[in-house]
Amino acid sequence: MLNKVDDYIFEVPMGHQRGMIVPGRIFISEKLLAQVEPGTIDQVANVATLPGIVNYSMAMPDAHLGYGFPIGGVAAFREEGGVISPGGVGFDINCGVRMLRTDLRAGDVVPMISNLVEDLFHDVPSGVGAKGRLRVSEHELDETFTRGAAWAVEAGFGVAADLEHCEENGQLEGAKTEHVSLKARKRGRPQLGTLGSGNHFLEIQRVDKIFDEDLAKKYGLFEGQVTVMIHCGSRGAGHQICTDHLQVLSRAVKKYGIELPDKQLACAPLGTPEAENYFGAMAAAANYAWANRQIISAWTREVFERYFADSRLDLVYDVAHNVAKVEEHSVDGSKERLYVHRKGATRAFGPGRSEIPEAYRAVGQPVLIPGSMGTPSYVLCGSEGAMKLTFGSACHGAGRIMSRTQAKKTYVGTEVRDVLSRRGIKVMATHPKMLAEEAPEVYKPSDEVVDVVHHLDIAKKVARVVPLGVSKG
Repeated sequence: MLNKVDDYIFEVPMGHQRGMIVPGRIFISEKLLAQVEPGTIDQVANVATLPGIVNYSMAMPDAHLGYGFPIGGVAAFREEGGVISPGGVGFDINCGVRMLRTDLRAGDVVPMISNLVEDLFHDVPSGVGAKGRLRVSEHELDETFTRGAAWAVEAGFGVAADLEHCEENGQLEGAKTEHVSLKARKRGRPQLGTLGSGNHFLEIQRVDKIFDEDLAKKYGLFEGQVTVMIHCGSRGAGHQICTDHLQVLSRAVKKYGIELPDKQLACAPLGTPEAENYFGAMAAAANYAWANRQIISAWTREVFERYFADSRLDLVYDVAHNVAKVEEHSVDGSKERLYVHRKGATRAFGPGRSEIPEAYRAVGQPVLIPGSMGTPSYVLCGSEGAMKLTFGSACHGAGRIMSRTQAKKTYVGTEVRDVLSRRGIKVMATHPKMLAEEAPEVYKPSDEVVDVVHHLDIAKKVARVVPLGVSKG
């Protein structure tokens, strides 16, 4: 039974699961809560049993069942007595999203949308196991793991300004390539510059509504403008890194005498070799993902230049969705270094934080919330409310309400494509079944999800963008 704190906060009481150290908190509306599986609430409670957790085990309004942690889960752990858990990061480490803004208007681009989408689909490989156009040496692969987007920019895939507008400047410190297995390297090496499958996409969009003119101006956005959103992660490398270290941390649970309500919450105490080795490998995967999105951005710019020779595609921002990071937060009036796990959640730092690019520091970082192929995506601005409520975290998308298996039984991919086409949205995918799996109806309404964080002052709505054309895996 959940306790209602206010219209958008529901508490999972300590008695929900034996061993809970803190309560759970779900930031959600009553309407969206009705779509959340009971198992998701159980997962929020399970996370609350982990050693060293601070304040609450949290879930965002897009929450749904995940591995160990719910997708949409957020939890922070003290350096002393806390743990790190791959279930709180996910298999697709640093699955994230970036937005590029153009100086083009929709009227310029719509007549060319089919050509643009077809070229993007061809130039940016996508799908399960897709291999990229890029062939890197072992040394270059090491550079992607340790230096992330910075390596890609130096290799000619972008400009220095791109790094300024990436979370962590596109490079998470502490990467340790010696803890990236040979199998992870083999999976990752051919996949740089690829989109992947599932909910990953490359989308051409139109800004159709501005909610805050001043913030939109700060972010370089205006109504009718064409933007591009890239949603992907660390591909096979990240998946393998997670798989490898889950095996190690499953043994560490017994070694360190940690009792878990769910074995999927495998973890290790911070400061132990197992925890440090996982963190180093996770950071390497996060850097690979930033390099991957940077390369895709460069090829996207090349496609646009074929049709619009003088066009500019500047990076608004790039955020990570699946990552654990060391951050300083206020706890009971004191500053503490915490290991913040965001699994299907976006950092949403408010004004003044040094981690935010100087251009945005006075107002707060951009928060990018993608929709689902046929639904709107949103740009928000991180707020002080997030720093007080969620350790500077917000939702990361709409959140599924139907499994992929059920979606394929319910929808026909070619029909989904035709419906979107009639709405003026050009969609290409490697297989029609992918369109069935990702039909807009299998997700929560993105506007309702975004309204929750807006009402709670976790992140303020800045702009809404709608799809014109989508390349899917």
